[in-house]
Amino acid sequence: MEYFLNEQQKEIKALTRTIAEEKILPVRAELDEKEDFPWTIMKKLADADMFGVFVPEEYGGIGGGCLDLCLVVEELSRVCSSIAISYAASALGSFPLLEYGTEEQKRKYLPDIASGKRLAAFALTEATAGSDATAIRTTASRERGGYVLNGTKQFITNGGEAEVYTVIALTDKERGARGASAFLVEKDTPGFSFGRKEKKMGIRASSTRELVFQDCLVPEENMIGREGMGFIMTMRLLDRSRPGIGAQAVGLAQGALEATVDHARQRIQFGHPIISIQAVQHMLADMAIQVEAARLLVYAAARTIDSGVKNFTEEAAMAKVFASDTAMKVTTDAVQIFGGVGYMRDYPIEKMMRDAKITQIYEGTNQILRNTIAFELRKRKARRE
Repeated sequence: MEYFLNEQQKEIKALTRTIAEEKILPVRAELDEKEDFPWTIMKKLADADMFGVFVPEEYGGIGGGCLDLCLVVEELSRVCSSIAISYAASALGSFPLLEYGTEEQKRKYLPDIASGKRLAAFALTEATAGSDATAIRTTASRERGGYVLNGTKQFITNGGEAEVYTVIALTDKERGARGASAFLVEKDTPGFSFGRKEKKMGIRASSTRELVFQDCLVPEENMIGREGMGFIMTMRLLDRSRPGIGAQAVGLAQGALEATVDHARQRIQFGHPIISIQAVQHMLADMAIQVEAARLLVYAAARTIDSGVKNFTEEAAMAKVFASDTAMKVTTDAVQIFGGVGYMRDYPIEKMMRDAKITQIYEGTNQILRNTIAFELRKRKARRE
């Protein structure tokens, strides 16, 4: 379909696809098997100015919007979701700084992030705070000219690899979610360490680790926004990032569809390529319809965000839910069409199916986001009345 991308967006998409096919495709199976963080690929993306896509020009970026970022994530995910999420997580870790940071904070951190010299990460999740983000326990006590952080974050993407972390912690435990604040914490800060690297079903080349804070002193000037803004800030920024997860899911599903069509053309059974079998044709047709519909919704949500509207919670949630459900359905059907070989690691489809599952879970499970969508529908009805 024609998505009416501007010239910059077309160039971003084409360049990302070239990097994905020439640099990532030859090593994706090895990265997945060894569970190695893809630093070599991150360097290639940095050299191509991809980390500048989501950073304004005045801080060394190219000033792209949500759709520009989605195009990069989609094209990377078409070949390898692990690399796509390692890239996208740096954008998520930067969003609080971009939206709420002081000019001094932006000047200090964003140029290095835009150049790819430093990766970023976002730290919210804890053992007691998954879908219920209000249940965080990590604290930040004001003392010694700053804030002392204590607690543990869990399942943090880019953990241990990123140099800059946006950490959500309680500055006032009595106020619950309204007592949460956001802090910039650098990797080498005393009292800040990392737990074990998680062994995952999918996206194995991305790094997922615990962050451990033990009397970690963070300077007062490293607070993003004001005290008590952390939870509101988080909800707003997750809305902004969810189309990116949708783009990851779309790219992954597109890659699975392309691989399955190629296989169906080549696989001979009963004397004919299996693509001539109507049952297979119908499965492929449904896969193509679902991928295109998901892409339309993701791009529309991204453009809504780029338009500057204030409330895009519903659109962002819809894009993430529909696209991730599509990725799971399409990759499952892809394995079915591949048959026995699709279950083997010699073919890319089993990896795609493993990678697809997480898109239904992180940055808001699809069940929680359906609640969010329903809540927005209720508010809309109330406004009409």
